[in-house]
Amino acid sequence: MSIVELLAVFFPHLAGLRITNVLAKGSTVRVHAETNSAAARCPACSSVSRRVHSRYERRLLDGAVAGRETVLHLRVRRFFCTFAGCVRRVFAEQVDGLTVRHGRHSALARRMLEAVALALGGRAGARLTGRLGPQVGRMTLLRLVRALPEPPTPAPVVLGVDDFAWRRGHTYGTVLVNMATHQVIDVLDDRSADSLAAWLNAHPGIEVICRDRAGCYAEGAARGAPAAIQVADRWHLLHNLSDAVNKAVAHHRRCLQPPPEAPAQANPTPAAVPAAPDGLRVQRTRARHAEVHALREQGLGVYTIARRLGLDPKTVRRYADAADPETLLGPNGTARDSILDPFKPYLQQRCAEGVPGTNQLLAEIRARGYKGGERTLRRYLISIRGRNEPAPVPPPAPPTRDITGWIMRPVDKLTDEHQAELERLCDLCPDLAAIRDLARGFTDLVRTRGGERLTAWVEQAEQGKIAEIRSFASGLRKDWDAVKAGLSMVWSSGAVEGAVNRIKMLKRQMYGRANHDLLRRRILLAD
Repeated sequence: MSIVELLAVFFPHLAGLRITNVLAKGSTVRVHAETNSAAARCPACSSVSRRVHSRYERRLLDGAVAGRETVLHLRVRRFFCTFAGCVRRVFAEQVDGLTVRHGRHSALARRMLEAVALALGGRAGARLTGRLGPQVGRMTLLRLVRALPEPPTPAPVVLGVDDFAWRRGHTYGTVLVNMATHQVIDVLDDRSADSLAAWLNAHPGIEVICRDRAGCYAEGAARGAPAAIQVADRWHLLHNLSDAVNKAVAHHRRCLQPPPEAPAQANPTPAAVPAAPDGLRVQRTRARHAEVHALREQGLGVYTIARRLGLDPKTVRRYADAADPETLLGPNGTARDSILDPFKPYLQQRCAEGVPGTNQLLAEIRARGYKGGERTLRRYLISIRGRNEPAPVPPPAPPTRDITGWIMRPVDKLTDEHQAELERLCDLCPDLAAIRDLARGFTDLVRTRGGERLTAWVEQAEQGKIAEIRSFASGLRKDWDAVKAGLSMVWSSGAVEGAVNRIKMLKRQMYGRANHDLLRRRILLAD
């Protein structure tokens, strides 16, 4: 194979040039070349000119050769434009597939740098280009990304909608995904109903909209595409049910804890135990619930109430959604798990053996895996010291999170040990058995797409006595059509959640400091 043929195979973008010299200096390969065409076309009027004005040398960064940086010294010509009506008098010739006006990189190097910048961003991309050969700075990579044109935004048949954080806790945007191809097709600057409705009006033809249960997206979809079917995401339905089950289990954990055995008395005298008065938390919860509902009846919005009462909007929304303040309190209060629970039998034993030192006991239980602080241990030791016969510590109930997981997980994925433990706990607390049956009934609807059985399940939940499940069921009625479609159709928002996770990865690559235009292009253009 001749040198000319070798160049055509390995350097096709240089095949139209005349190579005059190749030099290797240090870690750089310098290729000297010049154009050999007799004429050039004016970029303004497209007329062909043969009148040469002058010559000059351009230096272009090209793709690496054997891991070494390659610089192309290209000698090009300026031409006179011979068309009398053209606004350009003199123009520089361009080599197709190699150069662009004012470009300092060859087309090959530019495509490679754009791919690196879209995949890694500025700093990480600059570090990689230093290893690959055509080393550039981080700002050069970011300028290349910003110069890329945005792709067209066709209207899909099935659209996925979800929010993501521009700045977590402060500003949020909306990502739109083509559910057929799982590609992000557009990014909106906010997550309001107006912006979604405007986008849908500008892109007609959408038949199905997959979304979470956010009210702004439901309103925007209804206004922008009233004929489209809205589908609530099944993962969010299970997540909302899991939250309700977790709260319900937490309110019933005291039923799962067997009472410690009291020492026998010779002559027990029964005494009437007066009912404990409502605590400060109960009174404050009821008063706040009344204030929120009174302001809602006056027509005030959630954010206005939050500013007036000095509360977080999420707290106001939680109080507004609760029809009865008792649902916020729960029937049995909340028994929280203590980080000290696994070590209480050991501490009881050591105190019975006469070990008085708090620091010594702290060192011993830390060696056994205790991660808490000294104050938690000291408070517990104060409660058990001074007893003649320390009360036996009953085995702690499983953590609320574990019980919730056993209830929400399919039965065939539970171990025999966990299944037996859950049955034992349900025997101790009939309400826990009701929570289990209702939760598994709904998860069966989700997994088998039994939307036709949703009405029967909601009626059963509303007639039950589990306040948290009743609240969840009443929330389903507020978004009934979308929930029923989500339990009946094959579409769901899994691809949208994947796009949101990818956006989080891109933000971490840029240390959370990317402007909206840069992050938008990386979301839309990166592979």
